[in-house]
Amino acid sequence: MAKDPSTLHILTYDIGTTGIKTCLFEVSEKLKLLHSVGAEYDLTILEDGGIEQDVSDWWRAMCDTTRRLLADLKWEKGNIDGISFCSQMQGLVLVDKQLNPVRPAMSYMDRRAKEEMRKGIESGFKIEGLNAFKLLRSLQVTGAVAASVKDPLWKYKWVEAKEPQVFRSVYKWLDVKEYLIARSSGRAIMTPDSAFVTFLFDSRPGKGHWHEGLCKMFGVNPDHLPEVVPSTMKVGGLTALAAGDLGLTEGIPVFGGGGDASLIGIGAGAVAEGDTHIYSGTSGWVSTVTTKRKVDLSARIASIVGARPGYYNYFGEQETSGKCLQWVKDHLALDEIGVYLEKKKVTEGTEAIYESLFELLFESIRDTPAGSDGVIFTPWLHGNRCPFEDPLAKGIFFNIGLNTGKRMMIRAVIEGIAFHKRWILELSEKKIPASKTLRFVGGVARSPIVCQILSDVTGRRVETTEHPQNAGATGAAAIAALGLGKISDFSQIRDLIPVRTSFEPNPSTKAIYQRNFEVFCKLYESNRGHFAKLNG
Repeated sequence: MAKDPSTLHILTYDIGTTGIKTCLFEVSEKLKLLHSVGAEYDLTILEDGGIEQDVSDWWRAMCDTTRRLLADLKWEKGNIDGISFCSQMQGLVLVDKQLNPVRPAMSYMDRRAKEEMRKGIESGFKIEGLNAFKLLRSLQVTGAVAASVKDPLWKYKWVEAKEPQVFRSVYKWLDVKEYLIARSSGRAIMTPDSAFVTFLFDSRPGKGHWHEGLCKMFGVNPDHLPEVVPSTMKVGGLTALAAGDLGLTEGIPVFGGGGDASLIGIGAGAVAEGDTHIYSGTSGWVSTVTTKRKVDLSARIASIVGARPGYYNYFGEQETSGKCLQWVKDHLALDEIGVYLEKKKVTEGTEAIYESLFELLFESIRDTPAGSDGVIFTPWLHGNRCPFEDPLAKGIFFNIGLNTGKRMMIRAVIEGIAFHKRWILELSEKKIPASKTLRFVGGVARSPIVCQILSDVTGRRVETTEHPQNAGATGAAAIAALGLGKISDFSQIRDLIPVRTSFEPNPSTKAIYQRNFEVFCKLYESNRGHFAKLNG
């Protein structure tokens, strides 16, 4: 396909937990997705709570999807104006001086570093279970604190303690996309959002650099920390080696991009102060754009650094969101719907009315009543972060009766995900007002039924974008468009991203969802001791 010279064409890589989406965008009056190609890779799950990935799997997936995308479109490899990244965050990729990894990457889900966290911040006089001096100093400098065993600071300390020979060869500490940027451009950097989640970055207005005092306090070698550059900055040109692997032209500008927590909101069009978006992919969150540094330690909600200079995202995370629906599909739903029992191929032939198994799943609960006849599901299949930090928490189906069928349970799962989002939203509003209209993105946002349930549960208007499952890639393209000068300001991004559909709350469901929500919010406190006894 020939390139239109009046537009930009930007290649983006969205590196998720278990797969990559490679997208080509055209930027003119709107951001238009021309094509996307995906590939999957594995997680290595270890018995001690470790979760690792082979970084070469990410690179192979990038190369494979890039070549397939170009072939599908018959696109000239030189007709790419820029490359940008969006990725999972809070991973740990330690590299040597040749920018090669010294060990497998540690996933954001890795929770091995319990002893390192205990020694590092859980001793002495405490506030909310954390060392008071270190807590207050961290909050003063960064606006947040390493309060989770999954935070990369403790992974770094774990490698130092458990793998000293490996640690001696470390040159730089990178996150997921930073490693891929280094492999693409030959340069080790971090964008401010990735730097922030190390909790060693001074995020105060007018600062924006690594803080030597925090490095000393937590025993981090400041030489391991890379240069911090803006998300919109051209890091370098695609190297000859990387271009050969990817099937692209040497020298294409490579931009800093951002992490998923930063760019998914931008891809949703939530760029102005007060804009709120909700994301539901593998994980999920509620985030409101603010110019204020705020933290609610008891609810685990904080203003995190975003891609837009001077702005923060007041952010509360849900550990498993759409992942709960994958669990439903794999372990609860398929035989009830008839896919296995009748051997239906629901994505082929006359059954192709269903775009995917998930669409079939959502359609199966269309006629189930709001509130699921009082059945409530807690979406904590891999622990939880907000509004409580507990890696031992698990999912519950509460209030099942003799008449409870699988379709009712499926609806309860969707409602439970929405209840948790509402919980975070309402706690967020104690410090930062949210917008009356919520932008909803992520793979789950493709379902009109889920969008309506979210609107009903939150009592707010919900809007979805044209390709909500590609919000991170869309945000990465918008960042590159800024870096290339196609647009001049972050405020223009919202106009580039059209709204596909909107949903208004149904007043008839308000009372029943209020009743169920009140019970939902009490289930963790009632069961935390049981979780500890069974899972500790």
